[in-house]
Amino acid sequence: MTESKVFNRVSTTILTVMVTLTLLPILLIIIASFTEETSLLQNGYSFIPKAWSFDAYYYIIKQGSVILRAYGVSVLVTVAGTVLSVAITTTLAYPMARTSFRYRNVLSFFVFFTMLFSGGIVPSYIMWTNYFHIKNTIWALIVPNYLVPAFNVILVKNFYANNIPGSLIGAAQLDGATEMQIFRKLVFPMARPVVATISLFTGLCYWNDWTNGLYYVDNQKLYSIQLLLMKIMNNIEALKANANLMGAGAISLPGTSVRMAIAFIGILPILIVYPFVQKYLVEGVVIGAVKG
Repeated sequence: MTESKVFNRVSTTILTVMVTLTLLPILLIIIASFTEETSLLQNGYSFIPKAWSFDAYYYIIKQGSVILRAYGVSVLVTVAGTVLSVAITTTLAYPMARTSFRYRNVLSFFVFFTMLFSGGIVPSYIMWTNYFHIKNTIWALIVPNYLVPAFNVILVKNFYANNIPGSLIGAAQLDGATEMQIFRKLVFPMARPVVATISLFTGLCYWNDWTNGLYYVDNQKLYSIQLLLMKIMNNIEALKANANLMGAGAISLPGTSVRMAIAFIGILPILIVYPFVQKYLVEGVVIGAVKG
């Protein structure tokens, strides 16, 4: 057997073990969500529970219309936020990657500076609510924190600098193309791997975010799925904490299993979407991370 075949078999075995170990916690979460609450409390988590139950999902289904609306808000915010973020990020990174742009270093400094320093939560809250007036609007879930991540800008900038030949841009200029035409017809199409990568990063941030809603949204119609599920979980915990006042019915609430069901519902869309974009992920990160 050749060395390459041995290496391939050993690598495959190691990766298979690592993937299995990665999937086991997710499987445990799913099983725990279908486990009876008393069984979880008495016996702990198990891949083969002693008692199965759909109580957690029955409880969530009772909130059906509210959860569907929250899912709609999350999908809207994730799609709109990701599209806007990718458009702004790729456009901002383009002049930073062009050696002919006079202020590229100054612009790069301002972008990099935001990775190191932040004004903090209180100044940010005052700015967004008192000056931009985004509280209780859909923009409160889109604009703060995730719209233009500095890391993504630098990733795309490095990709442009290392993978878009200057001679190709020069040839396009000789043909009379404007900067916008060069970016739209030449640079952006060639940046598909890094665009897919930052789309995945940004989409994950928007989908998993609940802090923007917690800070800037009081209107329940604008609750995202993550914020709504957190509120449901807090309500259950509050009822269980006051079990002595609420009676035995409050004790039977499926708190732990609901927590697992909530986690599963939250990650389900990511599990569905990820296989379609993962082929671009490694290429985009590796190429975009090379120093320009």
